[in-house]
Amino acid sequence: MTVRRRSQRAEGRRLFKTVGVVTLALALIAALGALLVRDQISRHRRDLFSPHPMRRLAALGYLSGHEASVDAVRLLRDYIAWETRPLFRRRASQILTRMERRLAADVATSAEVAG
Repeated sequence: MTVRRRSQRAEGRRLFKTVGVVTLALALIAALGALLVRDQISRHRRDLFSPHPMRRLAALGYLSGHEASVDAVRLLRDYIAWETRPLFRRRASQILTRMERRLAADVATSAEVAG
């Protein structure tokens, strides 16, 4: 019986070590993913003011799918004031209007919940 118990303990330890290594690997992958997303967000924000029109258009496309936030609204307002191409300004204005409506709806919902 003691040989069997030792073998079960050894298997339990191996399983525990394996679970620990897998958990550590998953945490590392999640951290790297978060860093990549953060880098992409900052890159798209920089590309919004790029001298290359296609990069600006791509950045607008990225922002159009991005969640509405006060920072995004401020960024779009700055961009609209800076942009010289009417087509890009109109696209940015559409995105800005949608984000402002979304933020206003969120504020109204919050007020209803609080009130």
